[in-house]
Amino acid sequence: MEKYPVKILLALIESLKGSRNFFDWLLKNGYPELAAFSNAVRGDREAQHWLVANNAGWLAVLSEAIDGDEKARLWIAGHCHEVNLRFALACRKDEAAIRWLGERNLQIFLMMAKEVAVVLDTQAAENAGPYVMHF
Repeated sequence: MEKYPVKILLALIESLKGSRNFFDWLLKNGYPELAAFSNAVRGDREAQHWLVANNAGWLAVLSEAIDGDEKARLWIAGHCHEVNLRFALACRKDEAAIRWLGERNLQIFLMMAKEVAVVLDTQAAENAGPYVMHF
């Protein structure tokens, strides 16, 4: 993620917030993998498959790492820049990862992690209702 320009990551943050305009902008301006990633973070399995099929499998793995998948985290740690692992951990409110990003002035990743944390909290709340059936 560290190779994307800050303005593109800002557009991703807006897409993560649910902005259809920014999602469409990413999709139509050369960053369809980030549009798919924003959906994958929200649990869209079709977006996950699209990432794998379109040479952006690492973003699918990053989404899984954000969801807490230990194998995905190990893969990210071994195959991507450390920023990506720390970002995934920060999305889960890991204080050491948040501190690591802050110490390196990686504010854009802190902003993005904060937004992903909101998405994860919303998903957790929606899946914890009294009428939700878990199999």
